[in-house]
Order: sequence, then structure tokens, then C-alpha cells
Amino acid sequence: MTERLPLFPLGTVLYPGLVLPLHLFEERYRLLIHDLLERPEPRYFGVVGIELGHEVGEDAAHRLAGVGCAAELHTVTPHEDGRFDIVTVGSRRFMLKELDRSRPYLRGDVEFLPEEAGTDPEPVARRVRLLFQLYRHRLAAAGAELAEPLDLPVDPVRLSYLIAAAVVLDGHEKQRLLQAEDATVRLQMERDLLQRENRLLDMLPTVPAGQFLDGSFNPN
Repeated sequence: MTERLPLFPLGTVLYPGLVLPLHLFEERYRLLIHDLLERPEPRYFGVVGIELGHEVGEDAAHRLAGVGCAAELHTVTPHEDGRFDIVTVGSRRFMLKELDRSRPYLRGDVEFLPEEAGTDPEPVARRVRLLFQLYRHRLAAAGAELAEPLDLPVDPVRLSYLIAAAVVLDGHEKQRLLQAEDATVRLQMERDLLQRENRLLDMLPTVPAGQFLDGSFNPN
């Protein structure tokens, strides 16, 4: 069963549970928010990754990723000049089936994906927790400023998304984690990525400034 969602192409991957603030200034996305505010709560739009193109301008949606995440609109702060500051929280993943370009902003027919733990996730979850703590320790030792440690969730699905959001990776790898079929597969991928990142950090005296875990994950 498909559902039609307004779409917001973005150069950032959104995961379920992740808080995503946005500053909206393009006219088409102002219209998107106006249209959403006319609907009853909860209000959703789809965040989908840009594989080719830019966030701003007419070619912003030249090529989109096949899997995105619905963003629930939590707060809207309008400005006198028509801009909006909004805060959203990632909700459910979806597969993008078809695009509708009849409005100034994109809409898409989407099929929501199940969130399953997979087969026997706990052994790999234990390993990922240890590797992630080592990763944070090595980042801190290399000079990175980190937020206070979080209590990692027991639930493997929530854990897999928190790790995916927290580790500094390129957009392609972030998208692969979003598209993983279940939490066990995602955690296995994260285990391999964390092992690689920890090896790299061992070889680096310092690390460049980046987006480290900043407390923006909301484990709903």
C-alpha cells in the first residue's frame, strides 16, 4: 500500500529517531510548510537523499535515493520575511515508488518499510557497543569535542539508528545504513565500519572537525 508524501530532497540522511532542524528559505519549501500546516497533526513530509544534484536550485532533485525517511513536523517558527525554522524528528523509512512533479515541490508515492530486529541481533549489538565506545574514546584522544556519553539503547533497532547517526561517514555509507533490510544487517555493517574507522584513528595524530555525536538523537 502506498501513500503520497511531500518530499524534501536533502544532502543529509535522516534516520528514525533523529532530530533534524531545518531553515527553509526557498519559495517551494515555504509552500510545503504552508500546505502541511493546513493538515491535522501529526504532519509528515519525506526526507530523501540527493544522489546527484544540489539542495538549492532547480536541479536539486536531479536524482534521488530510493529509500528515505518520513520527518514528523514538531515545531514551526515563522519569520516576517516568509522564511521558516522548523524542527522535525525522523519517523518511518519508506521506499520511493513514483514522483509527482505537479506542485512546485516534489511529492512521492511511497511504501513504508518494516522495522525488524532480524535474526539474533544481540551478539553483534554487544560488539558494536564496544566498538562505538572505543571509537568515541579515540576521537576524544585525537582532539574531537564530544557530547556527554549516552546510554546506548537495548533495543537493536534503536541502537542501529543511533550508531548510524553518530558515526562520521560519507553520504553513500549513511544511505547504505538507512537501506539495510533489518537491524541485524545494519549492525553488522556498523561493526565493519567501526572497525575500519578505529584502525584509521589509530594512525591519525589528530582528526578534522566534523559532525560528531551531538545529542540530537531522540530515542523515541
